[in-house]
This record gives sequence, structure tokens and C-alpha cells, in this order.
Amino acid sequence: MPTNPSATLAVIADHVDRYHEQLGDLVPGYVTTDQADMVNALVEAERALRTAARLVRKAGKLAAATRH
Repeated sequence: MPTNPSATLAVIADHVDRYHEQLGDLVPGYVTTDQADMVNALVEAERALRTAARLVRKAGKLAAATRH
């Protein structure tokens, strides 16, 4: 187990946030095409990453609370 799990989880959440943003940047390029399935898949993945980042941050807060 890492020495400071809350710090590790914060870094992971930041990475997940960046992936979420990168996926969001891809969506407009497909909206104007006839690729609704691709747009739907990107939006679904974007939503899942947003949820994942939120849960990782929650885990970080819980880890910080249990250390005290």
C-alpha cells in the first residue's frame, strides 16, 4: 500500500479528469458526421470517466479521513 494513499488517489483522479477532457474534445469532430454510434460511445465513455474521477476523489477523501 502506498505511503500516502490519498495523495496517490488525487493524482489518479487528475489523470482520469484529463482523459475525460480529451474524450470531450473528440466529440465535436464526430457530431457533424454521420457517426451517431461513435458520438454515443464517446459521450458514454466521457460520462463513465467523470463518474470514475468523482469516485476516486471520494476514495481519496475517505483514505485521508482514516489516516487521522
